[in-house]
Amino acid sequence: MKTYSKEVFLSLIKKMRQERQWSQEQLAEMTGLSVRTIQRIEHDHKAGLESIKALSAVFEIEIVEQDTDGTAQKEKEEKYIQSIKGLYQWVMWAVLSLIYPVISVIRGDMSWTVIGWMLFSWSVFFVIYGISNFDFFGDKWKEKLLKKKFPDRNS
Repeated sequence: MKTYSKEVFLSLIKKMRQERQWSQEQLAEMTGLSVRTIQRIEHDHKAGLESIKALSAVFEIEIVEQDTDGTAQKEKEEKYIQSIKGLYQWVMWAVLSLIYPVISVIRGDMSWTVIGWMLFSWSVFFVIYGISNFDFFGDKWKEKLLKKKFPDRNS
């Protein structure tokens, strides 16, 4: 059984139908969909979940969830976990790097200014790390902003 993303699968419907020498009417009958739905899917490459399930069953295709950037959901989740893990590792190193200076300040060998600068530099680093590794605004924010700027835009 072949595996495709939803977008790729929908873009190949017409080609796969023609390779099997099926008419749109035949495909509609096999899937339980209307001929108009088959025509719309072949033209727009968009379909609802039930239509996708029916078509994938007829063509014996497995559909995997993919985002618009082409990344499989599992890969995206793994990347996110690695980002979180990296953040925790950096926090651990930051805390460990403060042990010697704090001890030195307590003993009177160093001033609190040094620790202040270390904390400041670590804070700057964590802000930069967070901005580069985490999507704070997300897709909903982006869609809302685009709809506001371009009201006649199709989602």
